[in-house]
Amino acid sequence: MKQKILIVEDEPAIADNIKFALETEGFETIWHSSGGEVISLLSKGTVHLIVLDIGLPDVNGMDLCRQIRKTYNVPIIFLTARTDEIDRIVGLELGADDYLGKPFSPRELAARVKAILRRTDIKEGKGGAETKSSSFRIDKERNRITYFNVHVELSKYEFNILEVLVKRPGYVFSRETLMELAWDEPEMSMDRTVDAHIKNIRKKLKTIKSDIDPIVTHRSIGYSLKEDV
Repeated sequence: MKQKILIVEDEPAIADNIKFALETEGFETIWHSSGGEVISLLSKGTVHLIVLDIGLPDVNGMDLCRQIRKTYNVPIIFLTARTDEIDRIVGLELGADDYLGKPFSPRELAARVKAILRRTDIKEGKGGAETKSSSFRIDKERNRITYFNVHVELSKYEFNILEVLVKRPGYVFSRETLMELAWDEPEMSMDRTVDAHIKNIRKKLKTIKSDIDPIVTHRSIGYSLKEDV
């Protein structure tokens, strides 16, 4: 089934270029020239990603993003003629996943859409036969992970890393991918930061079950969770 991209853009020529680029890559597209019907549309069915212009005729795109984020976690890419750093920061803080200034290359936008959806699939455990570890339980509401029914005391980034691993046992994550999925600002961290957090996670898991090391190190590649744990 094709992934559905909602384009909210008031300039028909720009919208047509976006539609062509995305449909060429195999996506299904829906176009709206205003933001008024977006919330209603989201309530009626699945939308995998929104390409959202900030300068809409009926509503400010940032206000619409804020409204969407109250209910939906659908990825959002902002399009804007305003490329000031403060606008980009505000947009990302509101919950946008990416930010592209006009004029832009539709092919670059399509590449960014694919990258965001790929990260989303990994984070949610899609894109393959989904397996779950019987030894771990994730409680997202409380930000808690239990291991053999014992609560593991984890820092924010330790929790994020272990959550990613637990959702895809056997899947090998590179350090770069773990940073991308676990860090708010992955570009501000280094590969070795991941190693340090993995070391701490291992130590905490060992205190619960000393005879098992559920995390596998793939030398020069990254880490995975054992499938049989």
